Amino acid sequence: MSLIRSRLSGAVVAIVAGIAACGSQNDFSVVLESQHPNTGVRLQAVSVVTSRVAWASGLAGTYARTLDGGASWTVGVVPGADSLQFRDVHAVSADTAYLLSAGPGELSRIYRTTDGGAAWTLQFMSDEPRAFFDCLDFWDGSHGVAFSDAVDGQFIIIRTEDGERWERVPPEHIPPALRGEGSFAASGTCVIARGTSDGWIGTGNASRARILETRDRGSTWTAVETPVVAGEAAGITSVTFADARQGVAAGGEIGQALADSARVAATSDGGLTWRSAGAPTFRGAVYGVAYVPDAHPPILVAVGPGGASYSVDHGARWSPLDTLDYWGLGFAGPSAGWLVGPDGRITKVSFGKGMDP
Repeated sequence: MSLIRSRLSGAVVAIVAGIAACGSQNDFSVVLESQHPNTGVRLQAVSVVTSRVAWASGLAGTYARTLDGGASWTVGVVPGADSLQFRDVHAVSADTAYLLSAGPGELSRIYRTTDGGAAWTLQFMSDEPRAFFDCLDFWDGSHGVAFSDAVDGQFIIIRTEDGERWERVPPEHIPPALRGEGSFAASGTCVIARGTSDGWIGTGNASRARILETRDRGSTWTAVETPVVAGEAAGITSVTFADARQGVAAGGEIGQALADSARVAATSDGGLTWRSAGAPTFRGAVYGVAYVPDAHPPILVAVGPGGASYSVDHGARWSPLDTLDYWGLGFAGPSAGWLVGPDGRITKVSFGKGMDP
């Protein structure tokens, strides 16, 4: 049984759903709440620290922060960076966050604040004119990794071990790139770091959509193929893991609003092998996918320009969540997560136990 109330702009919307999972019927509620930061730019990424603290990033050098669960958002522009596109953000705390801007050459940069955005330090600016950085992630507040499309057949991966200095991983420690291979700076989730040393990168725009994997905090990488659709402007945009073994990679044909081919792959062995999974309820590419921490059963959420969907069986089957255009997502847990998108769109998502419609 599933009841979905009509989506109304600015309203709080409740979805009461019954989903068969693990051999039983799980009834729970989904609440969507539209929030309104003081910006009209496209927001592309969100990083969640707790159920009260989250950061978002977007175009025109913009970032946003909430300290009260989204009841209010403070919006700012990094000084001197108003022409940059902050396609990714990683929040360490209410005060410390990293921003990654995407673009060719010197437009690819990493900034850090340690005072809640009052001041920003430029930590990294690409000196390779043909590089294009797509996303970054961190194992902790000091150890992180960022990824660029390939140049001359070699990926550019940089990492930090102190949260301040970034150094390139030697190309001989990374598999050679396929022709044209890179990733997509869509939701800031093409790189995922998990635990103390595991990490994955989803690639595309080549003859095969692949996953790059590290087990030593970015020092060395291996590659494995996936069944996600591949080719020019197609491939993996986002990777997420529920635990050390269960993960999902998603993407599709970027810019093809009605495309519905091989958009999701799943693994149950930590990324050693990947199999095709089910398709979200919305059409077009998936820009971001994320597991909801501490959800039982596991809840997987996918977003894209075509809308949002969720699954409770690791992507085998999907249910509709929203029809609005989203680019990025992040969750603290079942009670608090955020979807972000064009025109400063922020929607808070809460999963809970069943309730009367």
